[in-house]
Amino acid sequence: MNKKTHVFGMLCLGISMAGLAQKEADSTKVQQLDEVVITDSRFALKREHSGKTVIKISQKEIENNRGRSVSELINTKSGIEINGSRSAEGQNLGYYVRGGNNRQVLVLIDGIQVNDPSLVSNEFDLRLLDLNTIESIEIIKGAASTLYGNAAATAVINITTKKASSEKVAASFLSVVGTNQSQENLNYNGSSFTNSVSVNGNADKFSYLASFGNRYVDGLSAVKSENPEKDAFSKFNTNLKLGYEFSNAFEITAFASYDKLKTDIDGFPPPTYAPGDTNDKYLSKQSRVGIAPKFSYNNGSFQINAAYSKMNRENISDYLTSYESESYVLDAFNKYVFNESFYTIVGINHADYKSLFATDKSYKNSDPYLNVVYVSEFGLNLNAGARLNNHSEYGSHFVYSLNPSYSIPVDLGYFKLMGSYATSFIAPNLSQLFGFFGANPDLEPEENTTIEGGLEFSNKKGFRVNALYFNRKEENTIIYTTAYENATTDANVNGIEVEAEIKIVEDLSFNANYTFTELKDGIRLKLPKHKANAGLGYSFSEATYASATYQFVGSRTDLDFSTFQNEELKAFSLIDLYFSQKLIKKKVKLFAGITNLFNEDYTEIIGFTTKGRNVNLGLDINL
Repeated sequence: MNKKTHVFGMLCLGISMAGLAQKEADSTKVQQLDEVVITDSRFALKREHSGKTVIKISQKEIENNRGRSVSELINTKSGIEINGSRSAEGQNLGYYVRGGNNRQVLVLIDGIQVNDPSLVSNEFDLRLLDLNTIESIEIIKGAASTLYGNAAATAVINITTKKASSEKVAASFLSVVGTNQSQENLNYNGSSFTNSVSVNGNADKFSYLASFGNRYVDGLSAVKSENPEKDAFSKFNTNLKLGYEFSNAFEITAFASYDKLKTDIDGFPPPTYAPGDTNDKYLSKQSRVGIAPKFSYNNGSFQINAAYSKMNRENISDYLTSYESESYVLDAFNKYVFNESFYTIVGINHADYKSLFATDKSYKNSDPYLNVVYVSEFGLNLNAGARLNNHSEYGSHFVYSLNPSYSIPVDLGYFKLMGSYATSFIAPNLSQLFGFFGANPDLEPEENTTIEGGLEFSNKKGFRVNALYFNRKEENTIIYTTAYENATTDANVNGIEVEAEIKIVEDLSFNANYTFTELKDGIRLKLPKHKANAGLGYSFSEATYASATYQFVGSRTDLDFSTFQNEELKAFSLIDLYFSQKLIKKKVKLFAGITNLFNEDYTEIIGFTTKGRNVNLGLDINL
């Protein structure tokens, strides 16, 4: 019996024990506050009134995952596969959600869309972010274009950064040292170094937060080879956020950030197209400034989120390429609550994207939108919206969504039925239309229709489980052959997502999720048909915490560039451990983590290195 079978057996046993232990938890008087979710409606609503299975990563969960990156943490959630997060640090990331790809996932930072118009998929590079600056993350899956516009076709990742402390002066310091080694070379040398510092506070009506972080990683080669060289990765992040409350009715927040990463990469040397050890490098810089004034009045508020971003990227190799792009995003919206049952939001979202290729290229969109939420006294909830996409290149497209749910009070909690029907529109990106490689100005927009149906049960004793079926149809899929083109056949993807959270006893919790994704027509690379995650966390005291997490990734298809043939990659299982101890009035925390405990040997991307067993040690100080 191999190691993988042992691990899977242990997981099944743990799930069975957790189910039996729930009977014991039912007899305890555990009080759990009603969880609030925001992203699916933009209103702070109880989870039981939401028609979506919103994933919420809290500050507590982030603190219990010190040492991880943003992509590694998100990759443990249902329905999401972030390919490249298990490879060498500088590896490009692929976002695969419900059979889609990077260009169908929208990232928000503090409610503002972020992306890079010069990238082929127009996505935001999660490698640029520092997890230590983030307060929480909410993720909704499925088409959300009515609220968030172009690209919100398979998922929206809403990232909220940390706010200033209520104290006049507060500070936090984090330092992590770890290894960075492959399965074949377990030398346990210090090769990964992360540091961050934040100073923040509140002085009467003025709030401020300034932070700086840096990360340096060495020790691994991007590609597998007989004599691998080390491909170093480094980045730093700076962030400034200022706020002023003029009155109870008017407040304003302004921010500025600068993020930069540099990584050694390995390219495709002649005479083969297979990846090989080269001295190529990749540089990426992003500057963002923004302002968010908010005016509140009886039963409502009017807010503007506006930001300017500038991106510069370089691929330094035998074929030097450089990219410059900028974007202006403005989202102005009015929220009004008629009563405790009727919530409305009306807004307009304007974006102007520019990128330099052979010449400057740009496009604009100005989208008015409306969303309505109805929460009845008898259990019926309805979330409905509409948006008119006005694209400078492709004209107007109407998208809409209808998301009903019905909640029934039961066992100190609720049982909820939910469904959704939503459409989305995704225009081709500037790189696909006018870029250096395979540009095609005659591309047609992609259009998606997503249907969902599911159920959820939750109670105040710490037990929640939900299951969801989805079907997504995609027309005019943009693919690459000898150039970018629209596929002649429609894609049809369906699947099932299951999540469970169980408080077994007062200080012992268990969570698990499983995703089944099936592409009915065609092939999608790097997309596992089966994926599962599970975690067991125990608080020995208010100061001591330990956890064990498990991940199973099923077989998937990848392209072998040495043969230009598709190859099926074997399934693999990973186990990680984490431990933390708070000291000195809980202001100092020591923590340690082990990833890939059993040093599983597997392939994430053909020809590229994956991480073996690694260890990190850290110190977190909050003053």
